[in-house]
Amino acid sequence: MPRSLAPLAALALIAAPALAQTTPHADPKRLSDDVRTLAAPDFGGRAPGTPGERKTLDWLVARFKALGLAPAGDDGQYLQRVPLIHTRVAPDAAMRAGDLVLTQGKEVAVTSVRHAATIAIKDSPLVFVGHGVRAPEVKWDDFKGLDLRGKTLVFLVNDPDFEASAGDDAKSRFGDRRMTYYGRWTYKFEEAARQGAAAALIIHDTAGAGYPWSTVNASNGENYDIVRGADDPRVPLQGWIEHDTAERLFAAAGLDLAALRVKARAASFRPVELGKDFSATATVAVDRVTSANVLAKVPGTTRPNESVMFAAHWDAYGDGPPDATGRTLRPGANDDALGTAGVVELARLFKAAPAPDRSLVFALWTGEERGLLGSEYYATHPTMPLATTAANLTLDILQTAGPAKDVVLVGPGQSTLDPLLADAARAQGRTITPETFSERGLFYRADHFSTVRRGVPALLLMALGGAPELVEGGRVAGQKWLDDYMACYHKTCDAWDAGWDLRGAAMDVDLFHAVGARVAHAGVWPAWSTGSEFATTRAGSAAARK
Repeated sequence: MPRSLAPLAALALIAAPALAQTTPHADPKRLSDDVRTLAAPDFGGRAPGTPGERKTLDWLVARFKALGLAPAGDDGQYLQRVPLIHTRVAPDAAMRAGDLVLTQGKEVAVTSVRHAATIAIKDSPLVFVGHGVRAPEVKWDDFKGLDLRGKTLVFLVNDPDFEASAGDDAKSRFGDRRMTYYGRWTYKFEEAARQGAAAALIIHDTAGAGYPWSTVNASNGENYDIVRGADDPRVPLQGWIEHDTAERLFAAAGLDLAALRVKARAASFRPVELGKDFSATATVAVDRVTSANVLAKVPGTTRPNESVMFAAHWDAYGDGPPDATGRTLRPGANDDALGTAGVVELARLFKAAPAPDRSLVFALWTGEERGLLGSEYYATHPTMPLATTAANLTLDILQTAGPAKDVVLVGPGQSTLDPLLADAARAQGRTITPETFSERGLFYRADHFSTVRRGVPALLLMALGGAPELVEGGRVAGQKWLDDYMACYHKTCDAWDAGWDLRGAAMDVDLFHAVGARVAHAGVWPAWSTGSEFATTRAGSAAARK
């Protein structure tokens, strides 16, 4: 069920000390200068496994060293090595669904994360599996125990109740319009692998996915994954099928996709064989890349094994297809050089103050754009115990249009961190606005989610959650900023701009400084709200926090 912020006011962590009256502030010019550097052409778009990565890592390590932070990576270093598999499906891949010829980047956008130089799928039966959800806790199973090994599964994006109406079985089972993890493409590909599928295709629609087809196409056939053991396979081919193409495919099979969407909202839904086969032949460039997270810390004074994490991702998309002007570099200035700059600025602010009880960890992740890979690797190889990580505060895309009267909170109502953020915002004369687009599942799309899955309470500031109410121009001006930014999302035009007004972004960084300062004191343990899907996981490690 959607959660309200109001009941959480009673959960405020009253044991936390009051905020200092003379708190230093984030510097908009420092933020701008750092983004200008990270988004510069010689950083190459900061893609893992490229020369731009090495330059990025060296620069970030140098910044943390200059600030006097201690290393928190491997073997007393600032870097945590992250072994990745890097693949690129050849653009001339031959694919067919029934009688439809599928062209990479046009009708489909597919990748592979298997360590195989070729893909050869021949006459794999196509099966529509609805939303592809297996959720026993809400008595939902779209697979019904059918043997789907070797088949090509076709999924709807988002949750079964995304479009549900009163009377549909799915209504309110998955948070209504608020996406749960079952709605994320990552979950669907994981489920396809568990089912033993030969391939997985998600039907794209902008409303359900939360982004247009151009965003899906940004991968250009390229993908990354962390290196996994033989007991953790992935499907040989995974990706998206363009919506109109899917409709033609279903129509050729004598099926009405729109009608099947409605049937998929029933708990009785069973997979539907299309009576058509999928085939694919492709070469895949495969190599292994050792990328790295950058990890630094301010050691705690009395509870050094307890921590508060501040995080962002340093990677972007590197080179890609040329845009209308011929540019190929996708510099990722806002996404997420600005968040990275914010974490560096937080490190500067905290290092200049007396060390708190708990250690402060500053994490800059690799591979976020490829599926939260760096943070996922950390979550399985933590350098600080997750059971005693009190909170994860993540910055991923901040608005660049000046001061705002509010802060848009993604995933409101999840934990008792919310009232702490509200307190910090109130001290700035601001209010909290819950995200507008909860159906887009933004809470599951940023790096904090890797530790959230392991039970760590988190806050995410991500400007994609809704239009801010700007001091100058109000919500209308905020919506214009958001619309303009979305036109550049993951594209060549996400570039540093001397005209940015980063006073609002600096205020958001200050919010995390204030919240982090409170949580950094011994005895303050943020908790998941009643009903949160992560509360049970956190409860399993409760003994470590006594």
